[in-house]
Amino acid sequence: MDDATARARAALRGVDVLFEDNHLLVLDKPAGLLTQSAEAGDDNLLERAREYVRRVGDKPGKAYVGLVHRIDRNVSGVVVIARTSKAAARLTKAFAGRDVDKRYVAVVEGLTAERGELRDRLELDEASRRSVRREDGKDARLEFERVGQGAGRSLLMVKLHTGRRHQIRAQLALADHPIVGDPLYGHWSDAIGRPALHAVSLAFEHPVRREPLTLSAPVPRTCARSWTASGWSGASSEFEAVVNQAHDGVGRICRYEPEGIARRSRCSMRERALAG
Repeated sequence: MDDATARARAALRGVDVLFEDNHLLVLDKPAGLLTQSAEAGDDNLLERAREYVRRVGDKPGKAYVGLVHRIDRNVSGVVVIARTSKAAARLTKAFAGRDVDKRYVAVVEGLTAERGELRDRLELDEASRRSVRREDGKDARLEFERVGQGAGRSLLMVKLHTGRRHQIRAQLALADHPIVGDPLYGHWSDAIGRPALHAVSLAFEHPVRREPLTLSAPVPRTCARSWTASGWSGASSEFEAVVNQAHDGVGRICRYEPEGIARRSRCSMRERALAG
């Protein structure tokens, strides 16, 4: 790795780049890091990305980065950041129009149905900082499939149709299946110290090239521990294999050059098209 590459990567402070071109920067956000600052001076993914882009371009001043969606602080996984205003406008429209396929992996308490759909009307309760069910709340919809089970827990692949605050966490708790390690919604786990929820993939049309693109982030070991710590006899590697098999039909899975700043994807087409 040359000095320029090392200097640019240092700005991300350990955050992995999943994809990068002139229009997009896609990162694997770790749990515990804000997507965007809540108060001045907060460490956050967007500002790390801004400094990374500035160093890559070797230009003075602040680089442009546009946040088009976000995930909760204690949730890990794929986050897309726009590098141009055109890309930001088109991706914001795609997210608002529900033209982005959003997949999550979750470990929950209890044995869920094999598959199902949850529909609620949610609103943020300011006092508790939780999303709660209210008649005048915003429509919230998700689908799930149980892809594993053991020791009183279920491993779910979740497809998110809307993007309400804490939506997956709130809806699964309301369905009496709280996410493991999520004290805000009724469950704590010393084994992982975070919600066992991971944004595993996003699929969308590239905002400029107009080509289909699916980007995936590997499930972190903390989520795997939430499964093995439940008393299930399988190893973490078996957990990851179950997730990968369940995710195999999501469409075009891209793998990226591990070295170099101006990396490009090397993609392989899966046999099945993106699930509707």
